[in-house]
Amino acid sequence: MEDILSLQSTIGITFSNPDILEQALVHRSYLNENPSFRLGSNERLEFLGDSVLGLVAAEELYVRFPSFSEGQLTKLRAALVREETLSALARSVGLGQYLYLGNGEERSGGRDRPSILAAALEAVIGAVFLDKGFSECRDFTLRLMVKDIAGMLDQASVEDPKSRLQELSQERWQVAPTYRTISESGPDHAKEFTVEVLVGETALGQGSARTKQAAAKKAARVALQHLDKAEA
Repeated sequence: MEDILSLQSTIGITFSNPDILEQALVHRSYLNENPSFRLGSNERLEFLGDSVLGLVAAEELYVRFPSFSEGQLTKLRAALVREETLSALARSVGLGQYLYLGNGEERSGGRDRPSILAAALEAVIGAVFLDKGFSECRDFTLRLMVKDIAGMLDQASVEDPKSRLQELSQERWQVAPTYRTISESGPDHAKEFTVEVLVGETALGQGSARTKQAAAKKAARVALQHLDKAEA
């Protein structure tokens, strides 16, 4: 098993109490075979880390996807904290090689078992929270998840271009885009609305549809295409 100092270097966190990090790596199968081991299992830290992870993910998604509904945000959070995602993140930092496993678990491939890796990563998050506090734990967690969140942003540009445009606008100009209806046409039962999106005083796109919301999405999509071309 690799040295605990190596793991601290890999994750970019220097613990005041390295025993907390080490405990995050102790699977209960190890204690079944080594009952006198000085540390307990990682299950309590897993419980804590699961809650911290959920909060960090919820806050980040709430900020990044301002026009998403509760149901949409819940779906995205579930995708971020599911076992498949967490085990992949654990593999990305080589967490499996640091685990304390019983012999039977070791022989059966426990170091690469998704459930064990996901639980260990949650335990590590719990350990960082206890040792460094929420702010540093939040930064650490978001560093791990940056690629997954970026992928969700790319998908959001298709599913909800308004959220993606707001993200880009805040990043580049520190202002949120605004939408205004510039025309309405057709009879009351079949109206068509044209909506324009602006950043500051600059119009970036227009869209037309049977509802203002759909027209605004089209306008945002046109704006994103315009910005992509400007970058090329």
